[in-house]
Amino acid sequence: MDCMDCRSGGNETGEECGPVTITLEPPEGSRVDRTGGDCTHPVLMRAITVRPGKANSAQLEEVAEPPLSDGALLIRARALGVCGTDHEIVSGEYGWAPAGEERLVLGHESLGTVERAPDGCGFAIGDLVVGIVRRPDPVPCPACAAGEWDMCRNGRYTERGIKQRHGYGGERYRLEPEFAVKVDPALGLLGVLLEPASILAKAWDQTERIGHRTGTWRPRILLVTGAGPIGLLAALFGVQRGLEVHVLDRVSEGSKPGLVRALGAIYHAGELQSIDGLAPDIIMECTGAPSLVSAVLGRSACCGVVCLTGVSAGGGLLELDTGGLNRTMVLQNHAVFGTVNANRAHYRTAADALAKADRGWLEGLISRRVPLERWHEALERRPDDIKVVVEFA
Repeated sequence: MDCMDCRSGGNETGEECGPVTITLEPPEGSRVDRTGGDCTHPVLMRAITVRPGKANSAQLEEVAEPPLSDGALLIRARALGVCGTDHEIVSGEYGWAPAGEERLVLGHESLGTVERAPDGCGFAIGDLVVGIVRRPDPVPCPACAAGEWDMCRNGRYTERGIKQRHGYGGERYRLEPEFAVKVDPALGLLGVLLEPASILAKAWDQTERIGHRTGTWRPRILLVTGAGPIGLLAALFGVQRGLEVHVLDRVSEGSKPGLVRALGAIYHAGELQSIDGLAPDIIMECTGAPSLVSAVLGRSACCGVVCLTGVSAGGGLLELDTGGLNRTMVLQNHAVFGTVNANRAHYRTAADALAKADRGWLEGLISRRVPLERWHEALERRPDDIKVVVEFA
């Protein structure tokens, strides 16, 4: 998604509005309770909101604190990660507001501290937690009924900060205990990496299930295409599994090569053709770039698995030797699959992986920390960015 600029968006009536003014205190004479206590008057908080479908409509505004119906846990936000999905929503290409509302609270990569928790819920005040993004569909489909909402079959799921549910981009939010995941306190702010790590936990879960279609599968070499946050976390998971890990990216300078080498992995700068002699047992494509997606097909070793984690824009046409590709994939027992989202089990696996990882290395993934007051800077794309995080006071 294109970066967010400071141009005005629009108000709730669709009219053009001037520069956004953030009121930090309630107007004189108002009866707003800022203590967080229970009362009949609205408790206000600041939140990053957007009007889905309208480009550059994001703004920081005061909104009512979320109701108890959103979840029994009251969470005070500590950090919010920014990813490509957020960019798409802010550019008007994606996203849906909750039913009956025009604006959506942005953000799905969360980290917060429990402020209120009912007795016996498994959480205590002060716990560091991350909110799960997806909620099962209301039918539910067989997958959602089994707790595998990441594999929803009818598309009626909802997602925090993306699809029909407000996100985690406010100073406070609520969570249902069953959709909250505890984070190792030693991780601190690095816990904000849990949601993207859960995507890779699922990718590895599915890859290994597919690979073990044959009892003799013993993967040795992993190729990751793309050294963004998803690609680097994919490499981390590969190293933790004892694989020989190769990472391919376009850049030859900056922090990415050093982060890969610090893992004990091998970094390749350039095009896929530069590593023609490599026969990886697993390829994790983490860019979504159509040319690279097509290039990795048929490039794995015999009985190899190709996992696609990036979402591509449609409409582009590429030449492809379909016959040759089919011949290679059939004769060498190749498997290709796509993966998106994660369920609770994947979040737990991701939490374990982050807890085992080197803290200094994880710190290197967060390239910029932006205070809430300068939230718009977090939506600017900069050449050296890996993971940008909005910090809440």
